[in-house]
Amino acid sequence: MKPAAGKRARLTEGPVSKAIFSLMLPMMLGMVAIITNNLAGAFFIARVSTEQLAAISFTFPVSFIVGAVSMALGIGTSAVVSRLFGAEDRDQIRRLTTHAMLLSVLCGLVILAVGLLTIDPVFRLLGADENILPYIHRYMRIYYWGGIFIVAPMIANSVLRAAGDARRPAMLMSMAAVLNIAIDPVLIFGLWGFPRMEIEGAALGGVIANVLTMFASMFFVMYRERLVNIRSLDVHLIADSWRRILHVGLPSLTSSLVAPVTTAFITHQIAGFGQPAVAGFGIASRVESLSLLAMMSLSAAMTPFVGQNFGAQRLDRVGDGIRFAYRFSVFYGLAIGAFMLLFGGFIVDLFDVAGQARDTALLHMHVVPVSYIALGCAMTVNGSLNALGKPVAAMWVSMARTVAVYAPLAWLLSQWLGLVGIFIAAASANAIAGAIGVYWLRLVYREVVADRPPTTRPA
Repeated sequence: MKPAAGKRARLTEGPVSKAIFSLMLPMMLGMVAIITNNLAGAFFIARVSTEQLAAISFTFPVSFIVGAVSMALGIGTSAVVSRLFGAEDRDQIRRLTTHAMLLSVLCGLVILAVGLLTIDPVFRLLGADENILPYIHRYMRIYYWGGIFIVAPMIANSVLRAAGDARRPAMLMSMAAVLNIAIDPVLIFGLWGFPRMEIEGAALGGVIANVLTMFASMFFVMYRERLVNIRSLDVHLIADSWRRILHVGLPSLTSSLVAPVTTAFITHQIAGFGQPAVAGFGIASRVESLSLLAMMSLSAAMTPFVGQNFGAQRLDRVGDGIRFAYRFSVFYGLAIGAFMLLFGGFIVDLFDVAGQARDTALLHMHVVPVSYIALGCAMTVNGSLNALGKPVAAMWVSMARTVAVYAPLAWLLSQWLGLVGIFIAAASANAIAGAIGVYWLRLVYREVVADRPPTTRPA
């Protein structure tokens, strides 16, 4: 296979819908693989003991933060590098990619040092007792050593997506999931002569899968695409690269970390209506996460698509891509809303719950999905603003939804309307964020067009 150095940016030509779908569909596959992997790990540990399953559950917030850091760096790298692919500046691409990899190593070392030094205080703060802490220690001591192998593949995959190649990252994510699912039972239960490691086996299985994935992703980036140049290690250039990546990555990280805090607050509000209501909200939230995978993939796809075309000065395609994403959000949002309205009861019954738990889940499915059109538009706006070099604007759109509207309005409406008020607040927050985002992106796009008139480059 020839290196990509001689290729024109692959997202700047051809039908806009085809280019976006070529990114979306593999991303959805990768997300499904990650979800399946997480469920499988919990399934295996549940067969060992309830205490070890509880310990794994306590690690989820920390794992989320590590994942958020990795994703933020990936988004920052993708936003910057995709513009360079559009401009066909191969030297800058190699420099940014190399320095992004160095940043991943530094972040992995920081995660390792901070993580190992804070296991007790962090997990005591989360509520772990003396019976659970030893299991958490056994798991996290291995998990933190694998920190570098979590961040590096995320950045390598983001570079490949920025080049317009979403298939190989999806293949690598799926490979990691399959490897982890295959390795976990062997190490957890001590199959085929291996020692029985239980919760430590779950941690080690994840690290091994991530190590293999990292080497595979590095192979594609370094040897197939030739996007790493170890000679570009000037301190001033490294600082400039890191500044450009973090310019997008830090606002993205802020948005990612605020979201679970808001969810925790909403869960606390729902808990006031009883534990069955929390159980029903948990069911509805999981169904919502699955139903929004397509929109999440669309948002992620918009960053490399808009970035490449912005870098290539194909602002006509940027506008066409944004309009296509809005149309997709309308049709998909309507379809999901209708599906939840018609079949929400059947979906809830699959979880074998009754009473208030069933009523709460069904209430969520009948109220919140009406706003998925606006939520999809807000997600499109976030991915596009990051690619256009306006990450702070993207952050404020996200924060407008979670902090400025959802949390305070949920508290207020719950006092007046009860449980349904919280779900009305969720739908209102989605609608307001979508409206603000669409308006803000329109202003940014007009500003960009005024500064750099669109060109149409022949194929």
